[in-house]
Amino acid sequence: MSAQVLDGKSLAAQTESELLARVEKLKQKSGGKTPILATILVGDDPASATYVKMKGNACRRVGMDSLAVEMPSSTTTEELLAKIDELNSNPDVHGILLQHPVPPQVDERACFDAIALEKDVDGVTCLGFGRMAMGEDAYGCATPQGIMRMLDHYGVEIEGKHAVVVGRSPILGKPMAMMLLQKNATVTICHSRTRDLPALVAQADILVGAVGKPEFIKADWVKEGAVVVDAGYHPGGVGDIELSALTEKASAYTPVPGGVGPMTINTLIYQSVESGEKSLG
Repeated sequence: MSAQVLDGKSLAAQTESELLARVEKLKQKSGGKTPILATILVGDDPASATYVKMKGNACRRVGMDSLAVEMPSSTTTEELLAKIDELNSNPDVHGILLQHPVPPQVDERACFDAIALEKDVDGVTCLGFGRMAMGEDAYGCATPQGIMRMLDHYGVEIEGKHAVVVGRSPILGKPMAMMLLQKNATVTICHSRTRDLPALVAQADILVGAVGKPEFIKADWVKEGAVVVDAGYHPGGVGDIELSALTEKASAYTPVPGGVGPMTINTLIYQSVESGEKSLG
């Protein structure tokens, strides 16, 4: 029996239609005002510029406005902090995205943490992470939050399952583990230096590949009937997991591309609309 495809691309498109209606309703209630997402791009990295453009396009598709802030590669930490403070104080801005990575002379963590909690729609602040982990109100980090939305949409049972997260980054692996724990999974966090990784992966009812290495997780490690979530994307259209041999073995899986990726930007926009609704009433 073929595995269920957890199609993030179609879910993102469906969600955009719903968000378009929510934004239109908000405009009517607020006298024409719309949620605004401010995107900060520091430097001239072409990949980062592409990602920021994609996020601006996604805003427009749901009727939101975006405010593109571009700063030179010579920007200092102090200059970037001043810009973030300015956006925090701007009542017309409801979400702030600082595009990763920033130039090496900038203290990225300090700048992430300068974003006001209520505008941290990308879920990158330490305060937001801590509140989320403690079950308090905060916007989740966009990629893991998008994965959780996708699992919920497709009816994947989480409670009581053993979830194995391979990866420990502050914007993916760690928040992913905390979100699964909040849904009553038993969670094991692994990484590239974990001893006997294949044996731990083989225990997973839900497997999340977030290690950042192409096809690092082999198909023969994966348990029959597991739900496989591949959060990686690498040249050649492959992820962190050897998916080609899992379409019959897994019970469900996210394709690469078209699985997790579309849900990341969609979640950023979703949370920006939520922020706008809270601010504009």
